[in-house]
Amino acid sequence: MASVKKDNRLTSSQSFLCVGFAGVFSKTVTSPLEVVKIKSQVGTFHCKNGFWQSFLLIYQNEGLRGFWKGNLASCLRLFPYTAVHLSTYKKIVHLHMDELGFISQWRAILAGGFAGVAAALVTYPLEVAETRLVVQNCRQPTYIGVFYTLSKIHRSEGLLALYRGFSLTLLGAFPFSLGCYAVYTNLDKLWKEPPFRFTPLQNFINGCLAAGVAQTLSYPFETVKRKMQAQSPRLPHFGGVDVHFRGMIDCFVQVVKNKGVLSLWNGLTANTIKIVPYFGLLFTCFEMCKQVCLYRNGYIVSPLSYKLTPGVDQSLGPHELEEVKRYLKNRNFGSAGSSLGNRW
Repeated sequence: MASVKKDNRLTSSQSFLCVGFAGVFSKTVTSPLEVVKIKSQVGTFHCKNGFWQSFLLIYQNEGLRGFWKGNLASCLRLFPYTAVHLSTYKKIVHLHMDELGFISQWRAILAGGFAGVAAALVTYPLEVAETRLVVQNCRQPTYIGVFYTLSKIHRSEGLLALYRGFSLTLLGAFPFSLGCYAVYTNLDKLWKEPPFRFTPLQNFINGCLAAGVAQTLSYPFETVKRKMQAQSPRLPHFGGVDVHFRGMIDCFVQVVKNKGVLSLWNGLTANTIKIVPYFGLLFTCFEMCKQVCLYRNGYIVSPLSYKLTPGVDQSLGPHELEEVKRYLKNRNFGSAGSSLGNRW
């Protein structure tokens, strides 16, 4: 069983901003690895000679700016994705909680999968724009800017082009959830102790391990999805895709036939290397933002430490704590006014 908890000392808007800011920061820092991964999945010429050579070729052909192509689209996608994901996940979880507020691990993972699909549906056009921006040469661009990219794809290829490959998000959600479930159901055997005793470091390792296994299992679906997002007869060299195809199934067939089964995992090295710094930066940045918010709300004495403010009930929510402060302030003011009146 897993207990679904959140820090009630933060408001909903503070939690959302902490997650969003941490996500933007971690995505921006690890963007070079994401660019290499996407180019490898699509099959552009930059990635035909291996992982390290890819960085050199991108730098030679596009300069440092080439490593941050599509990052704005990825960051813009993060905020609506997070909002839809959190709200959907919360609603699904509440439907399956027992009277004590607990939910089984596999139900929580499935809830995360369904919430991810809902969030992906809302933000999928931005993912398509990200892929197109990453694949093109930024020194000879076809697309300039995120919103111009969305507008041009819609005008020249139609609305459905902005959702090309979305069915693979649905298909990939099942092996992804299966991978997470397989890891989390065996964590007690790995650490030889129950989950409620896990330290923050253990939870971080668990998250990285689950992400690595889950993404590896679902990776072929993402590879084909990226190829479908990138390919267009209206782009030079059909968008740089290394195989030509007529649809999802044909794409799988052509990739396996012409490039081999293992090519469905192209870019996995960059993706795997990205996991640790991405989650490390994500958790660290989130905790830093959280400390600032807790200090602002009056729960801790400094934004640089977790030392609790003396006399503050940590079980109260921010609005409840504000009401208590207001009540105590008014009572103290009234007491001071009464003593002043007695003197005169």
